[in-house]
Amino acid sequence: MGLDEKYNQFEERSKLAELGGGKERIDKQHNAGRKTARERINDLLDPDTFVETDKFVTHRATDFGIDKNRILGDGVVAGHGKIDGRLVFVFAQDFTVFGGTLSRANADKITKIMDLALKMGAPVIGLNDSGGARIQEGVESLAGYADIFYRNTIASGVIPQISAVLGPCAGGAVYSPAITDFIMMVKDTSYMFVTGPDVIKTVTHEEVTKEDLGGAMTHNSKSGVAHFIAENDENAMMMIRELISFIPSNNLEDPPIKPCTDDIYREDERLQTIVPDDPNKPYDMKEIITTVVDEHNFFEVMPYYAQNIIVGFARFGGRPVGIVANQPGNLAGVLDISSSVKGARFVRFCDAFNIPLVTFVDVPGFLPGTAQEFGGIIKHGAKLLFAFAEATVPKITLITRKAYGGAYDVMSSKHIGADVNFAYPTAEIAVMGPEGAVNIIFRDKLSDEDKKQAVEEYKKTFASPYKAAALGYIDEIIYPKQTRFKIIQALEMTQNKAKSHPPKKHGNIPL
Repeated sequence: MGLDEKYNQFEERSKLAELGGGKERIDKQHNAGRKTARERINDLLDPDTFVETDKFVTHRATDFGIDKNRILGDGVVAGHGKIDGRLVFVFAQDFTVFGGTLSRANADKITKIMDLALKMGAPVIGLNDSGGARIQEGVESLAGYADIFYRNTIASGVIPQISAVLGPCAGGAVYSPAITDFIMMVKDTSYMFVTGPDVIKTVTHEEVTKEDLGGAMTHNSKSGVAHFIAENDENAMMMIRELISFIPSNNLEDPPIKPCTDDIYREDERLQTIVPDDPNKPYDMKEIITTVVDEHNFFEVMPYYAQNIIVGFARFGGRPVGIVANQPGNLAGVLDISSSVKGARFVRFCDAFNIPLVTFVDVPGFLPGTAQEFGGIIKHGAKLLFAFAEATVPKITLITRKAYGGAYDVMSSKHIGADVNFAYPTAEIAVMGPEGAVNIIFRDKLSDEDKKQAVEEYKKTFASPYKAAALGYIDEIIYPKQTRFKIIQALEMTQNKAKSHPPKKHGNIPL
């Protein structure tokens, strides 16, 4: 065989591998509103940066005549490339090849990428689009899944792991995304569930569609399994690029600083009147957040789930931060089971990756009721408390209005290790609201007139930040319009913060 023939053979094989399951299947994928694995990788990475590994791998199974059908690449495209010039590792399941099912061989491709990512200290992005385990391989494909889960767990908190679910993801396949830091889903074309509609119908006689059971909106709004929802595959890749821009490549690096063209001294008079005088009137906390962050750009995480708490990324003076905020515009901003868990996971992610936490507080307490108590609000609320207390990153807290009871403690108060605590003049820091407090203190012994006066007295003492400021629990009371500059100053002051906990294997977060 001459040189030319060898090169021709290489070229032919390469083209064959890039064709995956062939033109017909690619057209079918496109007609279903989904892109192919390679198209997705091209959308995700900087142009011409993708370096593919294991392009010619094929499966090694022999049962059920599957050995007569071997496709180069075997249903997953894997390699590394760059996002904004930064190294990332990526694997994309190819639905055109055996329905993207997981074989022993393509699990090996995925674990090879994950091992490299851990060694090089770079994020892993998994693009999932798969029919699950390759049934013809039996336990070998299951072993492949477990190898992936194990690496997801070991890499957790060391390198960022992001999953996009861009088609089906069912059975054991869901547990890899579930362990990763963030899950992105796509409207109408992606779904996740442990058991599908058919099994559910057989076992529990419930009838449910794939979309209702495990569609993007179900997991973004009801279950809280997913963090983001995209309009289509391309939009999903753009959102992942933006997400990566806020987070460091690994746990030993600081988040990437961007040049800041937004004036750090910028003041906005609108802030002076955003918090209403009437303590029972709602307002939108997002207005405060978007007003004070760089370029008014707030990248919200889990926007459709537990909307009484807001979490997401932004920049102050070019530095990325994680924001946690109560939302008085939803359920009065109370903490409940769902919002506590949502907040806790986000806080732990930020702490693992050296991202400072900025907390905006307006919380009347925990949601009362049997559903909450029987659901374990004590345990779940403790998760948020544990996460904030455990976090050693810079913690800046601002009380805009209510900070009542245990919820005041939980929301990154001075006492659980916040570095800088601000309050607006509208802040109210107390064990509970004035009426409830007076009823308990005086046990209905007062006439209506005296009661009114007692409520006023209580308000004077506690419906203000001055008692807490007198005790040093609040470092500074600030004008709302100064919020941006004050937070930037605090972040600058805390940028070299060093704090460590007593040596231990790990804590035991109340799960």
